[in-house]
Amino acid sequence: MSLFVAVRKFLYEPRLQGVDVNSDKLLEIHRQVLMEKKIMRHVFREFYDACINADNKYFSATGDRIEIGAGVSFFKEVYPEIISTDIKSSPWLDRILDAQKMDLPDNSTRAFYAINCFHHLPDVDSFINELLRVLKPGGGCILIEPYHGAIASRFYKRIFDTETFDKSQNEWKYKVGGVMEGANQALSYVVFKRDLSVFLKKYPQLEVVEQKVLPNYLRYLLSGGLNFRQILPSFCEPVIKLMEFLISPFNSILGLHHSIVIRKKD
Repeated sequence: MSLFVAVRKFLYEPRLQGVDVNSDKLLEIHRQVLMEKKIMRHVFREFYDACINADNKYFSATGDRIEIGAGVSFFKEVYPEIISTDIKSSPWLDRILDAQKMDLPDNSTRAFYAINCFHHLPDVDSFINELLRVLKPGGGCILIEPYHGAIASRFYKRIFDTETFDKSQNEWKYKVGGVMEGANQALSYVVFKRDLSVFLKKYPQLEVVEQKVLPNYLRYLLSGGLNFRQILPSFCEPVIKLMEFLISPFNSILGLHHSIVIRKKD
């Protein structure tokens, strides 16, 4: 057993041992973990703020603002106007919505937000075609996804047994064993970095107006995320934030998440 595997096993959240990754029990435990971890909640709050800031900067349409693949999100608690949805029901979400077959009217929505959701979609084209149908001109979609930098590429390849990180994936679709199994965490790299010219040619009504690395990776890592125990106590957060600021020139190397802003042309 390698040192990394041993450390990962030691830090794994005990409540998740033996839990089916596609079960409602996983969601319940993830929600408990998120509510218990102050640092993790602050990281998620920054994800939500990043979505809203990008929306206000780039989108001009009117209409609903919808979070898809929300999972254990508390986005709506921070921004009450958001409609929080997922393919599975939960007490804290507004409704069920399949991002690849949305039960929504044509040209009805201003914005979609998807945090760690895109790489779980088995058919990218189905999702993009739904965006084109449902978004109003001037509206768009903001994705927050695993990044593809030097550190992230190594980290995501080894951290989960139920997901991959494969930059060489040929097609924009794949088979999944369940909602939370078989996902390729490098999917945003494949579509919006490696195949960006293909994406823009295939969907001329859309434009990618921004891609950037998010700076809160140290807190995300040291909080343990949703699946691992927190490494440092919460009172260390100001020091960790200072460290993030000091090493910010190296975000493109060290980052763990990035945002992609897609806009439907007027």
